[in-house]
Amino acid sequence: MNIGFLCKISPIFVLEMTMPKKRHPPPTVTDDEARVLLDRYQCAIPFHEVRTRFLGNIASPGIGESPIKVIEQLWGGKLPEFESIDAANELIGALVMGLWNRLTKHQERSSPFRLTRIDVAATREGLATLALIRCQELGGFVEGLFGLNESIDLPEKAHHGLGILAEMRSLFAAVLDIAKDESKPGTEADIEATIKHMRVMTKNAENEINTVVRSCTLARRQTLPSLIAERPTLH
Repeated sequence: MNIGFLCKISPIFVLEMTMPKKRHPPPTVTDDEARVLLDRYQCAIPFHEVRTRFLGNIASPGIGESPIKVIEQLWGGKLPEFESIDAANELIGALVMGLWNRLTKHQERSSPFRLTRIDVAATREGLATLALIRCQELGGFVEGLFGLNESIDLPEKAHHGLGILAEMRSLFAAVLDIAKDESKPGTEADIEATIKHMRVMTKNAENEINTVVRSCTLARRQTLPSLIAERPTLH
């Protein structure tokens, strides 16, 4: 295959209620501010994947995890060490009151979710960067949707959309493998064509993510039949 072919209540908040309050992260904290905080506390999960993890968990019809528990998973199940309660509340506030709450609006049809947009050069490195981001984003969405569950009940549309997303992630992973393999032939024109194709794939992936999110949201509001979905194996 060559490149041309693949054109509840956190203890932190309990403590906060018993101590003087000095500063509060505004609920309008931006994505850039949240990204800076994640970097400060050496979060191994890139911001673009954090977004889709949160969105998947917001949409999930499975046994819910509190936002705090989801955030803890970004650091392997335990929050990083903080110098003070204020510092802890700054991070939690930015991620919950800011990013998490902002992502809840994508449950409405009028506010569709979009994957991260970046401009990359028509090089193997640029192609690999874009493919890796898409793999991480789609994998993060599945991770958030399932949480700690190996299977969940999904409405039919969401079940179908999840299958398509798993296939699309495999395609992005194939692009990544090829882009990193110097033995695979690929001209600049091939790479440009593949990047254009990946832009189309990105829009298709967004459509499926939004289908899953809206379908799960509707299922929570109404009594809709569901199918058991097993956590897909992401290669």
